[in-house]
Amino acid sequence: MASLRTGLGTSLAAARVLSLRGRRPPPAPGCASAAAMEPAPRWLAGLRFDNRALRELPVEAPPPGPEDAPPEPRPVRGACFARVRPAPLRQPRLVALSEPALALLGLGAPPAGAGAGAGAEDAAAREAREAREAEAALFFSGNALLPGAEPAAHCYCGHQFGQFAGQLGDGAAMYLGEVCAASGERWELQLKGAGPTPFSRQADGRKVLRSSIREFLCSEAMFHLGVPTTRAGACVTSQSMVVRDVFYDGNPKREPCAVVLRIAPTFLRFGSFEIFKSTDEHTGRAGPSVGRNDIRIQMLDYVIGTFYPEIQATHVGDSVQRNAAFFREVTRRTARMVAEWQCVGFCHGVLNTDNMSVMGLTIDYGPFGFLDRYDSDHVCNASDNTGRYAYNKQPEVCKWNLQKLAEALEPELPLALAEAILAEDYDAEFRRHYLYKMRRKLGLVRAACEEDATLVARLLETMQQTGADFTNTFYLLSSFPVEAGSLDLADFLTALTTQCASLEELRLAFRPQMDPRQLSMMLMLAQSNPQLLALIGTQANVTKELERMEQQSRLEQLSPAELLSRNRGQWADWLQEYRARLEKDREGVGDAAAWQAEHVRVMRATNPKYILRNYIAQDAIAAAENGDFSEVRRVLKLLEAPYCMEGEATEALEAAEPEGTSGAAGRRRSYSSRPPLWAAELCVT
Repeated sequence: MASLRTGLGTSLAAARVLSLRGRRPPPAPGCASAAAMEPAPRWLAGLRFDNRALRELPVEAPPPGPEDAPPEPRPVRGACFARVRPAPLRQPRLVALSEPALALLGLGAPPAGAGAGAGAEDAAAREAREAREAEAALFFSGNALLPGAEPAAHCYCGHQFGQFAGQLGDGAAMYLGEVCAASGERWELQLKGAGPTPFSRQADGRKVLRSSIREFLCSEAMFHLGVPTTRAGACVTSQSMVVRDVFYDGNPKREPCAVVLRIAPTFLRFGSFEIFKSTDEHTGRAGPSVGRNDIRIQMLDYVIGTFYPEIQATHVGDSVQRNAAFFREVTRRTARMVAEWQCVGFCHGVLNTDNMSVMGLTIDYGPFGFLDRYDSDHVCNASDNTGRYAYNKQPEVCKWNLQKLAEALEPELPLALAEAILAEDYDAEFRRHYLYKMRRKLGLVRAACEEDATLVARLLETMQQTGADFTNTFYLLSSFPVEAGSLDLADFLTALTTQCASLEELRLAFRPQMDPRQLSMMLMLAQSNPQLLALIGTQANVTKELERMEQQSRLEQLSPAELLSRNRGQWADWLQEYRARLEKDREGVGDAAAWQAEHVRVMRATNPKYILRNYIAQDAIAAAENGDFSEVRRVLKLLEAPYCMEGEATEALEAAEPEGTSGAAGRRRSYSSRPPLWAAELCVT
């Protein structure tokens, strides 16, 4: 233990020298001086790097200039990566670690230590934990590099909000390398927020604590929900500050810099293949490697050979069929991924082609959100003025992005063949997986019926009309009394209607978004000059605003008692349909008790009690910005067990939170509660 503390003290001292002098870290590992200059890890010493991507894909030759000069924004031509160096942070400090994510790398908890008694053991364990956290802060901030790490930034392009943006690339993320675990799995490590790269454009390559906590928590929440996703192993904050205009309203503020350790098999994306795109007819932009089909072939060989070896083995000698099989598998994985999103009420927010993984993983958590009150048109990103990435448009947008990937693979995959695969597989795979998941959420455990799609659609329609909480409504349905004539039905209806939006919530949700004068001008333009209207606002925006005004008017004439009566009636109608379907599912079953047990088990395993609601994340962020990371760690533990099953410890964890307290001005409520009214004011961009 003493040697661990001594070694770590040396490491921290070296990191402070780097931070205080403002210098860039020493030369990359592999240089003669690197091993001597980098502090030595202890807990992380077992990580073994094998950086295949940098061996098999072209890396940019370093431009001329001083070795420690900050990278200049530039086109990176004829390469998939550019070598970079993390920029040190002032006094990095660990916010939280995800033990399940780090276990992928073979990293376990430190030994408890030995001592003469329980108190001595506790002290030893505490010292080991503190040493481990200090080491994580040092290396996962980028202030020191692990032996074998080769930091680089990936070059990619992308269609952003439907328009080709040209070169984008890792403007704030850095590939560290690939760790080979004892299990045989290979994991790419990334630091997000570690400083500028050639792709940072006019930005600083930093991420702030606010957005880093959201990404860290959501990456892990999605994994434990069962949704394909990249992972997050650590979140580190610092005393380095940057200025951010959070709402783009001319009111910037200083915020602490933070870094997230991201983990995935690969962070290659659809946009990785768009670097070869010729000049776009709409934007006039082109990829940096136009005409380099040799690199496209290298990329396909690398991606398929490394991440789809079964496809590579099946199609030896026939690259077209191999590439077609690859595209088909990416299409199916993407369809299943977005079906999973829809079934847990997840909205990504920025579904550009550069945010779509070639592994079918959820990637790049920015202005995401989970549905609270069910609204099929919900837009979680306040910057998405046209609603392109609304909740109900996600399946359609992912298909559009796959079309762009198909175009990017030509000529190695003929476009006509790729489009045929997309037409044949995507919609069918999405519908199949979506209905499979929805049947399980409704506890339909036997044969599927044709009317199930209608039953699901009617459920969502009822949720929309009553403003029902998406997550809590599904969770409650597992306690629905199946027996006809049950005396519990009235109590169940009462419980269900408590999950519906109040009149106050609805009035807040449907308040007008436009100034009346602006709306009046747009209405006149719609009649007299629709071309000009298209420049300043869409007809769809005007129509939606008129609908909001009409809904607001109806709500003003409605009393709370009338709203409750209407909600009960609508839910009673749907529950009648649901009960009939459950009875059909139970028909012919010899053991009714066994069917009921399976019905409840399946529902509890597919309907989460806990999700990362915006207000929960905001409370954790507010506490962390005041130096208290306990709420981030508490929420992380809660999200590791979102499906509250009998005997699990989540209830005990929640009970440990004192009533009426929180990290944000005493607003704490149960983590499974519908959001408070103030949460409607949260804006994520």
